[in-house]
Amino acid sequence: MQRRYLSLAAAATATTMTLTLTGCGGGPGDDDVTLKLIAADYGDSEANSSQHYWDQLARAFEKKNPGIKIDVEVDSWTNVDKHVEDLVKDGNAPDLAQIGAYADYAAKGKLYSADQLLSIPVQADFTPALAEAGEYHRVQYGMPFGASTRRLFYNKKLFAQAGITSPPKTWDDIAHDAALLKAHGVKMPYALPLGPEETQAETLMWMLSGGGSYTDSIGKYQINSPQNIKTFNWLKNDLVGKDLTGSDPAKLNREDAFAGFAAGDVGMLNGHPTLMKQAEAKGIDYGTVDLPGVHGPAKATMGVADWMMAFKQKGHRKEAGKFLDFVYSDKNVVKFSGQYGLLPVTTSASQQMLADDHYAKLHSFLKQLAGAEFYPADKTSWPMVSKTIKAKMGAVVGPNGNPSGVLTDIQNAADAEDNSSQ
Repeated sequence: MQRRYLSLAAAATATTMTLTLTGCGGGPGDDDVTLKLIAADYGDSEANSSQHYWDQLARAFEKKNPGIKIDVEVDSWTNVDKHVEDLVKDGNAPDLAQIGAYADYAAKGKLYSADQLLSIPVQADFTPALAEAGEYHRVQYGMPFGASTRRLFYNKKLFAQAGITSPPKTWDDIAHDAALLKAHGVKMPYALPLGPEETQAETLMWMLSGGGSYTDSIGKYQINSPQNIKTFNWLKNDLVGKDLTGSDPAKLNREDAFAGFAAGDVGMLNGHPTLMKQAEAKGIDYGTVDLPGVHGPAKATMGVADWMMAFKQKGHRKEAGKFLDFVYSDKNVVKFSGQYGLLPVTTSASQQMLADDHYAKLHSFLKQLAGAEFYPADKTSWPMVSKTIKAKMGAVVGPNGNPSGVLTDIQNAADAEDNSSQ
């Protein structure tokens, strides 16, 4: 199966790259160039919106680089990908964009490659595996910006009340502990968010815990592999079928599952670093462990990287590259990562974070980044495959679910899309 082994460096890059720069600006003969930046918002309120981070960063850059202006526009994750897509279709591509996928734009020849933009030391600081994850046809176009990995969160108070003395390490442990939590009145013993918000993430985490994945070692889809079918049969029969999830997974979104955990209504669930702050704000005493697998901790967890890219349309290669070198400085990567509970995507920034006890709660997430597996974002077919997974996977574990049939349907659709895009 295809594993993207992101080094700690990759983590840092992913964090920083979350921004999108959209280009507008000086025409021929103008002294100043304005780079338009469209960035995704990692905050959960106006007070901590990413707009504040980018505005401060832009002003600091402009002070050091007279003649280059940065116009920042931050948009929600719900809208940002579509926003950039519409701008590109309208012939008004941003100079820089930080969004969820880059491959389709790279395939259409719309992006500068990383080596056309970044100084050698900055590009070399990306983890090789993370840089590889940003490649299309062996050329890097996607620069990682914000990264995260996943761990199992559990509520220590609820576990103690149910007489559970240690967190789960295997699937059997999950089912056993969930049954005890249910017997003690926990509303949602195990939260399984297979609702449309982020189905593709929960699906991949369970595939990995069962020894499967979306793709094999050469990048071919293996969605209906025996391991994946076995995994979702187990979920259907041994977890959901025994009423240990407390709700219909097909209707449960990640945001609601996280809110339930922060409210003390969820015993355990898979989560990323931002859940820590959410739980702490509500006074939840929690712990985290590696994702449980069939016979012990899973060999790999899921990683997520967001991507920065630079569009060719307005021709601001030199100015965009200078700004990106500034964006990926250690100081800025660590600041953004720490502020939003993300992982650095550069080796040097990751080493700084690991050496700083101020970020101790992120260390366990950061240490597993090197072996994490990411979405196959280098495949132009992935956006369609992801949409199909979101539409179909929730019902797989329901009473009338058919894991083998649905996974095979998705596999066939993925193969068709893959073949048509080659």
